[in-house]
Amino acid sequence: MEENSIGQEQNNGEETKEIEDKPKPIKIEEPIKKLEPKPKKPLNIKESIRNFYDKQYKKLMIIPLIMLLLAIISISYQVATTGDFIQRDVTLKGGVTITIPSEKPVDIAGLQSQLSSRFKENDISARTLKRAGTDVGIIITADIDAENKENIDLFLSAIAEKLSIKLEEGSYSIEVMGSALGADFFKNSLNALLFSFLFMAIVVFAVFRVPIPSLAVILAAFSDIVVTVAVVNLLGIKLGTAGIAAFLMLIGYSVDTDILLTTRVLKRKEGTEFERILSSVSTGMTMTLTAITAVAVAIIFTQNDTIRQIMTILLIGLLADIINTWIQNVGILRFYLERKSRQTGKWH
Repeated sequence: MEENSIGQEQNNGEETKEIEDKPKPIKIEEPIKKLEPKPKKPLNIKESIRNFYDKQYKKLMIIPLIMLLLAIISISYQVATTGDFIQRDVTLKGGVTITIPSEKPVDIAGLQSQLSSRFKENDISARTLKRAGTDVGIIITADIDAENKENIDLFLSAIAEKLSIKLEEGSYSIEVMGSALGADFFKNSLNALLFSFLFMAIVVFAVFRVPIPSLAVILAAFSDIVVTVAVVNLLGIKLGTAGIAAFLMLIGYSVDTDILLTTRVLKRKEGTEFERILSSVSTGMTMTLTAITAVAVAIIFTQNDTIRQIMTILLIGLLADIINTWIQNVGILRFYLERKSRQTGKWH
């Protein structure tokens, strides 16, 4: 019995040994999966525009530069062909303005064409006078020699012949502006415009006391005026006394947005440089678009030529100011701040 138990124990030990000696199964590890980068979320239109405006501001500055060069070329051509940098009406170069009350429809284009063919050396224009949307008369202007009564009588006879009416004293009104007086008034108006621009520049330098940002503000205002003059010439608008007032107003509008931009970027410290620029763009564009809307409504609904001329000049200037302020002036300021940061080792 004892031998059997001993043998059994030996057999169990051998079996255990055999089990232990059996090779363990090799565990095949699964290959490690590579982590693929998550696809970037595509930028929406607003973010794309913002990134382009931030990264490509140097390339964008080509736009206002080309615009200014084309405007200077256009004005130079105007001077070479006419001897003056802008077209003037009779209020600035002398002549006569004749107003004839009439509720009958008049062929304005035919009247102007016939008068121009008869008085080839003179600049003549005719337009309808309206009141509350109804025709109440016509206005004819010509840069004829207002001091020569014979010329005026000849011009009145041509008008009466074309309209088939008899122009008697009291049936029309006539305003006379001498050429010397008109030229003198134009010269004085230009001097007023020049002094306004000069004093504006002095105030800008006094406020910021930094040459480059101050010059950027002045350059933007100068570009607005030059571009507006070029577009006014291309549209064939004849500048009158109202137009001079519009250019004076344009200086104020132009400097307003540029000072807003320069003040926020240079004098405020919260946020990054680009964030301060975007804040200025948001406020400035709201101001400009509000003004453009008001001006556009006035152009559409007004029947007064004087108001229409003022509003048209302001509209052109405000559109030019969007490019000159938010592209040109922003670019110059960023160049200035980058250069300053390299010199001081601090980034704004």
